[in-house]
Amino acid sequence: MKRSEVDRSKLSPMMQQYMDIKDQYDDTIIFFRLGDFYEMFFDDAILASRVLELTLTGKQAGLDERVPMCGIPHHAYASYVDELIDKGYKVAICEQLEDPKEVKGMVKRDVIQVITKGTRIDSNMDSKDNNYIANIYDFNYCFGVSYADISTGEVYATLVEGDNDKVIKEITRNGFKEVIVNDTIDREIVEKLRTNHEIMVSITKEEYEEKDYQYIYKNIEDVRIVKTLKHLLKYILDNKKGDLHHLQPCQIIKSSSYLEFDSNTMRNLELVETIRNRERQYSLLWLLDKCKTAMGSRFLKYSILNPLTSKEELERRYDFVSLLSTEFILRDDLITSLEQVYDLERLVGRITYGNLNAKDLIQLKNSVGALPRIKDILIQLKYDKKIDTFEEVYSLLDKSIEEDAPFTLHEGGLIKEGYNEELDELKRISSGSKDFILEMEKEEKERTGIKNLKVGYNKVFGYYIEVSKGQTSLVKDEFGWERKQTLSTGERFTTPVLKEKENIILGAEEKIVSLEYKLFMDIREVIKRYSKSLQQTARIISEIDMLQAFSIVSDNYKFVRPTLTDDKTIKLIDCRHPVVEQVMKEQYIPNDIVMDHTTNILLITGPNMAGKSTYMRQCAITVIMAQIGCFVPCKEATIPIFDKIFTRIGASDDLVSGESTFMVEMKEANYAIQEATENSLILFDELGRGTATYDGMSLAQAILEYIHDKIKAKTLFSTHYHELTVLEKDLKHLKNVHVSATEENGKVTFLHKVKPGAVDKSYGIHVAALAHLPDSLIKRADEILSVYEKKSVKKETFTQTSLFELTEQESTPKKNEVEEKIKEINPLEMTPMEALSFLYELHKNTKNNK
Repeated sequence: MKRSEVDRSKLSPMMQQYMDIKDQYDDTIIFFRLGDFYEMFFDDAILASRVLELTLTGKQAGLDERVPMCGIPHHAYASYVDELIDKGYKVAICEQLEDPKEVKGMVKRDVIQVITKGTRIDSNMDSKDNNYIANIYDFNYCFGVSYADISTGEVYATLVEGDNDKVIKEITRNGFKEVIVNDTIDREIVEKLRTNHEIMVSITKEEYEEKDYQYIYKNIEDVRIVKTLKHLLKYILDNKKGDLHHLQPCQIIKSSSYLEFDSNTMRNLELVETIRNRERQYSLLWLLDKCKTAMGSRFLKYSILNPLTSKEELERRYDFVSLLSTEFILRDDLITSLEQVYDLERLVGRITYGNLNAKDLIQLKNSVGALPRIKDILIQLKYDKKIDTFEEVYSLLDKSIEEDAPFTLHEGGLIKEGYNEELDELKRISSGSKDFILEMEKEEKERTGIKNLKVGYNKVFGYYIEVSKGQTSLVKDEFGWERKQTLSTGERFTTPVLKEKENIILGAEEKIVSLEYKLFMDIREVIKRYSKSLQQTARIISEIDMLQAFSIVSDNYKFVRPTLTDDKTIKLIDCRHPVVEQVMKEQYIPNDIVMDHTTNILLITGPNMAGKSTYMRQCAITVIMAQIGCFVPCKEATIPIFDKIFTRIGASDDLVSGESTFMVEMKEANYAIQEATENSLILFDELGRGTATYDGMSLAQAILEYIHDKIKAKTLFSTHYHELTVLEKDLKHLKNVHVSATEENGKVTFLHKVKPGAVDKSYGIHVAALAHLPDSLIKRADEILSVYEKKSVKKETFTQTSLFELTEQESTPKKNEVEEKIKEINPLEMTPMEALSFLYELHKNTKNNK
């Protein structure tokens, strides 16, 4: 039965209430609170029962047939919500807003929050990762982008100039899980985000117009960013509904302040996750994350994705990393103290929003308890930022909250003895009455002679005297007992005295639970006053934690402090790829990467598997490490500050959008060419291999010339087109280098050492042999290659470098078909199977022509 098919006039009052609420949240699964359960009905029930593997049942709702229903215990709802959210659904929590004991008729219910991928604020989130919700506001000529982590209170905004692809790159680079867009946006953007990148997208035109949260954008002058923030805030506030004043004033992201790169570069360099498994392990983040707090880990990830361009700030970080390495005893004390600090940012978020428990306050107490020692250490280190120690917060929590308090807030056991006189008196009454019960059991045994009677309690029947079946004949009228319940194992009784004490005990316990909850919420209100200061301290702790991690990895892995230069010189002596070095079993071979002010392009040749891609990656990773304030994996390092990094490494089809390897290559190359400046770093790995040999080689040469003459960016360009190496004669800022290998008795050994000059051999057949292709196949490929090497005539590379005055070469007259076909191919670029196939086609065509 579907909700749309129901005759609402026949519905029961409760189901009518559900339908009215569901009408407001049509695209959301509603968890509807009924007693101790959250229940789902109609389409929600059918969907949830399938996704969560729940039993689908029915419920009487005033109709002729039962409506579909499934349910979950209210105390265990979090894991079910997580599962639905992870699969892309929205969940609305509909609570009872009144105590059923105090209401006659229908209990008032309403949605207290809507939970989506980007609006989670619970304690089950990945502690080392931000959970951003973002929006795009299309102004027709540019895009406003803002994003917030509701769990930590961070808010950011920026403007993106350019086409649709550029704003999509901005969204995917940051890994946003949910995006809100305005209703006039180009639907192509929505479709690509949903289909190609599996991002949850909601369309709305509403904007926040109230005053409560104006502080988030009141100091921002750009009206476009203000409008963008209002658009995001409206969605967040409508969904979360609670107190979100832990949201912080917005930080404007200025592109000039950060080293820019897109999601392709982030993925190619494996900065925060690996390409193969999309896991954190074996990424740069994994290597550097020696942080002791969740806040530090999140700040490290943010820093890796947003390296700095401020020389002054980078030198400041280097100074502190260096000092920590020198003052290693103080550093050890700092690490010990940081290990006691919990996730202050998210604790503040839960305290402000209200979805906290006693464990959160204990974690807060332990965290602020570690701050005085951290403050002392930072003073000794002459650190330039100061933290608060919140002695008042620690004192309040220390004398009020029980260390072993339960997770729930409605069971009691939250507040320590001595904190509140009224509570202590109620606890004395309850405890004294319980002692009376034990004494009564002893007295009744002596008075009646029934040695195995016991006084017990359950929630349904209250307190009772229980006598086993074999002893019930000993019960006499003069005992004054009243029969209360008959069991298969015996009888239960009560007495006037027992009833009186039951009322006292239960009344006291109910008051204790109620009073403890009130006191707990009062304490929470006091702590809320410190939210902004706690957030400021948390930000400082995050940076301190990241810098101590840099100090640890720099010491452990022998990283050195880089020298930042203004003359566009790269000098990386004995540079290593930091992750590969730690993962590989063999000894890592370091290499120099040297590009003085007269060299802008390194043209890298050498065999497959020799380390060209690693060489290029380690250059970019070293730059990024330097620009987040970390020491770098070299013996000596001099680096300019770069503004952008562009990479094209590896070949992959974009299957979702139907684009081939070559089209993806050309799009990424174009993006680099259009956006790069002379202060950028470009990495192109075997560009042009996705098309025919001469097409690819021509494009590769033209791109090299364009970068050389027009952009002048530092560029590492690897290629198998050995013909391009002659460009060194004509392009004065280009130098050849090659990754060396030795061949002995037909076997190749990769030395992984980069040397000046070029090579003209690819060792493709040797690599095939290392891949254990059949020996007969390898032998045959060698024979074919020998034929081609004798017959092949190298085509001279065109080295005219005036980009816009290139003349068209006339084609050479045909001699014969076989000769021309051989000229069209480059045997050095062919796989063994391609060579065999080509030879077979030649043979077949020759027979046919005869």
